[in-house]
Amino acid sequence: MNRRSFLHAAAGVAPAALVTPVVAQTVTRKGRLKQAATRGCFGRGKTMEEVCAIAARLGLKGIDLVGPADWPVLKKYGLQSTMCPGGGKLSENINHKENHAALEPQYREAIERAAAFGAPNVIALSGNKRGIADMEGLDNTVAFLNKIKPLAEDKGITICMELLNSKVDHKDYQCDRTWWGVEVMKRVNSPRVKLLYDIYHMQIMEGDIIRTIRDNIQYIGHFHTAGNPGRHELDSTQELNYKPIAQAIVDLGFTGYFSHEYSPVGDALAGLELAISTCDV
Repeated sequence: MNRRSFLHAAAGVAPAALVTPVVAQTVTRKGRLKQAATRGCFGRGKTMEEVCAIAARLGLKGIDLVGPADWPVLKKYGLQSTMCPGGGKLSENINHKENHAALEPQYREAIERAAAFGAPNVIALSGNKRGIADMEGLDNTVAFLNKIKPLAEDKGITICMELLNSKVDHKDYQCDRTWWGVEVMKRVNSPRVKLLYDIYHMQIMEGDIIRTIRDNIQYIGHFHTAGNPGRHELDSTQELNYKPIAQAIVDLGFTGYFSHEYSPVGDALAGLELAISTCDV
């Protein structure tokens, strides 16, 4: 399943059984973390209408990585498009300067669309190294982000560059360690350019999650979660302890979104409830 295709999912409960009753039974959360989820967390086969009805009932604030065509459905249920699609491909993106001319209008359009909808964030991807050294890729990434940051600042949109692992899931991806992403952030030096810190991916690459988040929270604009190993539910089969991670983020005064992004292997809605309640500290 390709999450960059906005996590198309498959089989669920009929819409008539979900739409009105589900919203009327919203779960009350502490809400100190603004939690969201990707579409895949809801299980296979559900329409966006069904996903949004369930998300509203579970007390989520929005859905990540949903394209503009589905934004009216989010709005209907009082949900936000918490991380909007950006530009280019995961493997070929802003770390190669020969891509910049084609990517710049895509990212500008994504920023304009997000601003028009009132969404907060647009995702950015470094792309794969494809033979270039870390510092060359870093220089190219900074140069690109510097081109588009004035528009993001003007529109009030935060560009969030995602940290992904290059060990298991995304071989050769360049923004695969916190230090590299933080160095980009320091050089770009904009309140509207941040990191998307994916806890699952950085557990694979680095571990030491809470200390790393504490040391770099000023550069982080968004979080993703998943269980490791396997990128599945946040349950007792995986090694990350999400409750103290969530508590540490709350204690740091983080005001962005904290979004679940995994592929369920059990009862999808029970797993999502577990993830939300675990991190509702």
